[in-house]
Amino acid sequence: MTTTLTPPPVDVSRELYGAQLPTWGPRAVIAAGLLGAAAAYAVGANLLEAALVAWLICMVLPLWSAAVEGRRKATDRLVTTLVTSAFALAMFPLFSILWTVISKGSKVLSAEFFTYSMRNVVGEGGGIYHALVGTLLITGAAAVISIPIGIFAAIYLVEYAEGNRLSRWIRFLVDVMTGIPSIVAGLFAYALFVLFFGEGVRMGIGGSVALSVLMIPILVRSTEEMLKLVPNELREASYALGVPKWRTVAKVVLPTSLAGIVTGITLSIARVIGETAPLLIIVGTTDSVNFNLFNGRMASLPVFAFASQRNPGIPPQFSIDRAWGAALVLLVIVMLLNLIARLVSYFFSPKGER
Repeated sequence: MTTTLTPPPVDVSRELYGAQLPTWGPRAVIAAGLLGAAAAYAVGANLLEAALVAWLICMVLPLWSAAVEGRRKATDRLVTTLVTSAFALAMFPLFSILWTVISKGSKVLSAEFFTYSMRNVVGEGGGIYHALVGTLLITGAAAVISIPIGIFAAIYLVEYAEGNRLSRWIRFLVDVMTGIPSIVAGLFAYALFVLFFGEGVRMGIGGSVALSVLMIPILVRSTEEMLKLVPNELREASYALGVPKWRTVAKVVLPTSLAGIVTGITLSIARVIGETAPLLIIVGTTDSVNFNLFNGRMASLPVFAFASQRNPGIPPQFSIDRAWGAALVLLVIVMLLNLIARLVSYFFSPKGER
């Protein structure tokens, strides 16, 4: 009778990859870092000090890896930890701003805050209705001015210019306009309207013109890049069927790049809706509701928040709280516009690119 000896089991993972940390090791180190940060914060440390404690504890992971896994894997874990730390450090100001605005602005949000203006209001009460109306009207008029100019300019540069001298000048001017400070746009609009209406002019349409100066270069650049992404084969196939160029652009090129164009429009609106300096110069501010873009001052959310913080009155706390509330509403509008841009890009993109 022969006895068969069964060989002991072989750890294939260890044979192939060498010694490794347990799978729960990284999670345990991260959990220890979070607990250490919480303990430091509980005993009186500020958020920055607590975050530093968590980071120092997490740096134990590369040292542990060096003792168990060797130098190569330890270097990989060290670089991963440093990159993750850099990402967390970059996100810290964003979350700090969000937390501050939400915590200070949410306590004043109410039906009255959205449906009442500041006319004849001193101290407690009032709302942002007049500023919300002004922001929507001014930004909407700026979009009406900017969208046709930006799209048609981009179509000319991509479809008709073909590298001529005018196209080079247009691209140069667009690049220059992209970098101008917003207050320069406000000064330009003020100087333009002074020529027609005299010194001291204040009207909403002037703010729309100033914002359109900031929107147009963004629209031209984004639309131009989207049009360049349309394959030339689509244009050539349309030309081969005898379709004229203008109809090819309208029926083939623009529908193909629609998602990117709409995304650029939405992001350009989100870029200018929070501008304060141009509106301070040409639009001014008021405590009353004004629906007429061509007559008198208009309030806007960024200017309302600035004015409430700059001249809070007595007692100051009510005005400061309204400023934080206006900032929160403006932040929500910008976030919604970015969400709309993402949704449009998703639903209007070709199915293979979603």
